[in-house]
Amino acid sequence: MISSTLISTSDISISTSTTILIITSILTISWLIWILLTSKQPNPPLPPGPQPLPLVGNLLSLDPELHSYFAEVAKTFGPISTIWLGKKLGILITSPALAREVLKLNDTIFANRDVPVAGKEATYGGNDIVWTPYGDTWRMLRKICVREMLSNQVLDSVYSLRRKEVRNTVKYLYDNVGLSVNVGEQMFLTILNVITGMMWGGTVKDEDRERLGAEFRQVIGEMTAYLGMPNLSDFFPGLATFDPQGIKKNMKVLAKRFDGIFEMMIEQMRKMSGDENKDFLQFLLELKDSGDSNPPFTMVHLKSLLYDMVVGGTDTTSNTIEFALAEMMNQPEILKKAQEELETVVGKDNVVEESHINKLPYLYAIMKETLRLHPALPLMVPHCPSESCVIGGYTVPKGARVFVNAWAIQRDPTIWENPLEFRPERFLNGKYDYTGNDFSYFPFGSGRRICAGTAMGERMFMFLLASIVHSFDWKLGEGKEHDLTEKFGIVLKKKVALMAIPTARLSNPTLYE
Repeated sequence: MISSTLISTSDISISTSTTILIITSILTISWLIWILLTSKQPNPPLPPGPQPLPLVGNLLSLDPELHSYFAEVAKTFGPISTIWLGKKLGILITSPALAREVLKLNDTIFANRDVPVAGKEATYGGNDIVWTPYGDTWRMLRKICVREMLSNQVLDSVYSLRRKEVRNTVKYLYDNVGLSVNVGEQMFLTILNVITGMMWGGTVKDEDRERLGAEFRQVIGEMTAYLGMPNLSDFFPGLATFDPQGIKKNMKVLAKRFDGIFEMMIEQMRKMSGDENKDFLQFLLELKDSGDSNPPFTMVHLKSLLYDMVVGGTDTTSNTIEFALAEMMNQPEILKKAQEELETVVGKDNVVEESHINKLPYLYAIMKETLRLHPALPLMVPHCPSESCVIGGYTVPKGARVFVNAWAIQRDPTIWENPLEFRPERFLNGKYDYTGNDFSYFPFGSGRRICAGTAMGERMFMFLLASIVHSFDWKLGEGKEHDLTEKFGIVLKKKVALMAIPTARLSNPTLYE
């Protein structure tokens, strides 16, 4: 009996041990198989795209109007697509959901830039707010720029400067009543005078302003053209030494002209004494000389910030105003409605002041509709992921050049009713703003790299457009037809400059002085 019991207990013990061994073996084998399978499991594929040719990729099929070409690629291959720019991989983002993944959910990863050769030459090696990698230096530069130049408090303090330059423009237009004027050029010079006045207003003599303005406009126009031009040196790094298109060489010449202007301003400021000229340049010089900044704020950073202020604030806003007036003239009922609103708020026996701006909802709607249809930066500034990640189920490799096509998203017929029509009324509901939180409408970008100059651009657009629409009626010259065709660049322009004839409409000629 005892023997029988011992045998049974022994058998049970052996059986239990065997079972445990078998289970352990199965679990171990299963774990090894899982490790083997997952380690060999490939990453999600690259997004689809047009078939590239050997070596050149898709370069030969590119259309110069990249914003509309990329939109056509998306129609064929989907809202996330691949395009090969030589050896450089481009990723096209063309939907609100995917833009949100890039600019919000993975904002830190995509907060860097793939700096083009032209950008490096223009900005002292890419040391400005636009091209500097995300990190401590970038945060320092943005903080300085926003706090000392673009905050609402600073903008309020220089209202008299904005008013003076806007009134000068109104007077110029009044002196040219009945004649054809280049609207975009006049808007550019007005904004340039405001920005340079803020930067070194106590430094430049009045007689030098016009000469400097003309020089800046020429240089800026050429620089933005090179920044938007596909450059073989960017797509085939081995060719950079040879600069086959001459972009690096030409940009270097333009950058030297810019630097010469900055050097002249800095030298003049150094010769001044006292505190009567507290402008942006003086603050930057004091910051550099003090050594208080961490990371250190250098002369290269100083000049790069001056460059950002001049280039970033002029072409963008002046082109948008030109588009807005052209769209209004193309639909006279919109122009008339805007003028009626201004008459109600301002009166025909008064001039526009910035205090009127917040009482002009229809003009605000015109601004928003212009930025929807003609965003200043149609492809934003391209982003560059600091590590590979998955967007929309596809792999976006580290170092790719990521184009977020705001122009296409803001014309998407699944989002916008009659998207190609200029209809300000769609913005009268107050739904859309410039915070970058709605990825159906984000003309100033979103996330960490959102435009720092939104408040400045908004004020200048509204004040200038309100003033020229309130003060004048506008028409094209005899036999001229409206042309709203766009010309692609890093900054979107009208292909044909708006040449328009102003006619005075205020009650008293003294209002134009």
